[in-house]
Amino acid sequence: MTESFPRLHARTRRFTLGVPRNFTISPDGGRVTFLRTRSGTDPVTCLWELDVASGAERLVVDPLALGAADEDLPPEERARRERSRESAGGVVAYATDREVRQAAFALSGDLYLADLASGEARRLPAAGPVIDPRLDPTGTRVAYVTGGALHVLEIATGADTALAEPDGDLVTYGLAEFIAAEEMERMRGYWWSPSGDRLLVSRVDESPVTLWHIADPANPDRRPVPQRYPAAGTANAEVTLHVIGLDGARTAVPFEHEYLVTAAWDAHGLAIVTLSRDQRTMRLLAADPDTGETTLLREDTDPAWVDIVTGVPARLSDGTLVWVADADGGHRLVVGDEPVTPPSLQVRAVLDVDGDTVLFQASGEPAEIHLWTYSAGTISAVTTEPGVHSGRRAGGVTLVVRQSLDTEGTTVSVGAVSIKSLAERPGLEPRVSLVRAGSRELSTAVLLPSWHVPGSGPLPVLMDPYGGPHAQRVLSARRMFLESQWWAEQGFAVIVADGRGTPGRGPAFEREMLHDFTISLQDQVDALQGVVALHPGDLDLSRVAIRGWSFGGYLAALAVLRRPDVFHAAVAGAPVTDWRLYDTCYTERYLGHPDEGHYERSSLLGDAEKDTEKGDTEKLERPLLLIHGLADDNVVAAHTLRLSSALLAAGRPHTVLPLSGVTHMTPQEVVAENLLLLQLDFLKKSLNITG
Repeated sequence: MTESFPRLHARTRRFTLGVPRNFTISPDGGRVTFLRTRSGTDPVTCLWELDVASGAERLVVDPLALGAADEDLPPEERARRERSRESAGGVVAYATDREVRQAAFALSGDLYLADLASGEARRLPAAGPVIDPRLDPTGTRVAYVTGGALHVLEIATGADTALAEPDGDLVTYGLAEFIAAEEMERMRGYWWSPSGDRLLVSRVDESPVTLWHIADPANPDRRPVPQRYPAAGTANAEVTLHVIGLDGARTAVPFEHEYLVTAAWDAHGLAIVTLSRDQRTMRLLAADPDTGETTLLREDTDPAWVDIVTGVPARLSDGTLVWVADADGGHRLVVGDEPVTPPSLQVRAVLDVDGDTVLFQASGEPAEIHLWTYSAGTISAVTTEPGVHSGRRAGGVTLVVRQSLDTEGTTVSVGAVSIKSLAERPGLEPRVSLVRAGSRELSTAVLLPSWHVPGSGPLPVLMDPYGGPHAQRVLSARRMFLESQWWAEQGFAVIVADGRGTPGRGPAFEREMLHDFTISLQDQVDALQGVVALHPGDLDLSRVAIRGWSFGGYLAALAVLRRPDVFHAAVAGAPVTDWRLYDTCYTERYLGHPDEGHYERSSLLGDAEKDTEKGDTEKLERPLLLIHGLADDNVVAAHTLRLSSALLAAGRPHTVLPLSGVTHMTPQEVVAENLLLLQLDFLKKSLNITG
């Protein structure tokens, strides 16, 4: 019997299992190390190596062979995986030495070292459950964090030294704090020197951060889990930096700003990037590891916010700085002091610098992401076929990862050689039309049932957005629309629209969301009206639903509360209902400090009250399903519970589906499958859809 799409979608972790990822190219370009599960339904990730010349793949590390089938993860590692949205198990991360001869990784809290040439993996002694192990560039030592302390282990002798131990109950060394991992894409808290003789280490003190508790109402015998959560307008963790020698000698590296964005330590020196609390000023500082003294290399400012871009700072072989900055209306690659890309090409990330060649991602059209190189004053397109591309480069070899609308799944190529994807086939083919819809020409995807004949009759409409800033749903990749096509096959005309604030169209478009999240609702209405004009007779505007998760959940609830004239039912998953309860870095970037007065306009709690003086009774007739994981430590369940209480106090009917033990990711197979089916049932009943 063939599995249903909801079941397969859940089992395959949204068809991500079996897809190769986390690539490392050896300096000579001859080998590629990567992660991949053994099949599209196997959640245990293995470490593999590709020989580029022959195209032969070799299994290096199988966690099952090491007896690590049942993972027993320390709490810090579970938190890291939640922040990185890691839904698989096994070897989910690894770090190599400079020559890519060895790889260090953690399994079930144990420390392992793999010899990539022989394929031998051995367990190394560690002082406790291991977090984020990293080899030094020379491959003679491995550093790791346990119990909030940073340790260094000599591989040859097994000698283990605690270089930095917590000097307070809420102090850790070498780990990224919540804000860095959740909002700045910094998952690490220490960096080796090029010679491996010392490390730059972050010290995090969470004592100023407000203490919250994540309770488990389904198990009242369990104590609530304490969590330090930096809500908007409250204190962040205090982060300081120290250069620590292998002998324990310590040199402070002071900086003024609230946020440590990243650090880089290469042959050209030590550099750190910092960001002010209001996020309008970013500084790149060179640091002297001997004295801790810093020198300002560049400062970027913006009246709204300065974007964090992954992959920078970087250096060419002669030390020339590689950076990304806004100039003349575009996100531009900067080499030295000069922008080298046109403003019309929106640079998204720097992926690698190989000698004097820079590999970067950029978009001319927002739905497309391509690979480009900069070398000797010239930029060149690496990819030209439509799609979404990523990649790596080293030793003169470029690895290309591609997803597109015309091919199924993910393809990975290194020259003429391919790395196999073992992902399951979804059993349906998205019928996607990418259009520019509405007065703002918003990037929009339209999906109709495979059996629908245009003009044969109107279909109920499902808006299926994320809609929030710095994230996209409308991309030229099939995997983005598999779930949307399943909804279409249930009888809906599905519309996915990226409104203002989403990337790919330049800084001005992104910054229109400043101080007002509700413009995302205006854009969904605009996109809907634009699609109606493009598909006359195919959309039933008397039956329009909207669904979403996280910011998309906020947007879905906002839609039925503020525009009941347009939207007739909503499913809001893990919605942010009161932005004062969300974290500092994300919320303050867009809405400023709560004292500035921009939060009420974007809050849902005020909308819960019915306005009887205006005859506002129609709002009470719009079904709303609120779904929330009670173990969610990102958008905590208080968001949904407070909105539900306000709706109840106003006598407004709604439905709440609490998910016991479920986090923001909803990785559990049964939960993920049934969530789709329950949402479908709710929307069909709400819109009076039969058959």
